[in-house]
Amino acid sequence: MIPRIKTFVTLDNYRLLVTFDDGRVVEYDVSDDIREIPAFKDLATIFGLFKNAQLDTSRTCIFWNDQIDLPSDTIYEYGTEVFDQLYVAEDTPAYNGEPYVP
Repeated sequence: MIPRIKTFVTLDNYRLLVTFDDGRVVEYDVSDDIREIPAFKDLATIFGLFKNAQLDTSRTCIFWNDQIDLPSDTIYEYGTEVFDQLYVAEDTPAYNGEPYVP
């Protein structure tokens, strides 16, 4: 079964923090891909491109454009599992449809 992404956050230094439907949270370092895959070099050379990552509608791929994408199974398998509950990519809590601000 292909793991589905629940949420993700782009972090500094070309890292992604990804939460999957099964509750697993991983940090994936894209910098290795930038060094090894020619199309991924744009993430480092085009200002702001990395922060504009998107999740496809099937929730099985994070992508930046037509040439740059990361399948969820790659992120799931090669990401480093994160166990710190304060460092989880979750939706912002809401109250009556408005973001909760303590």
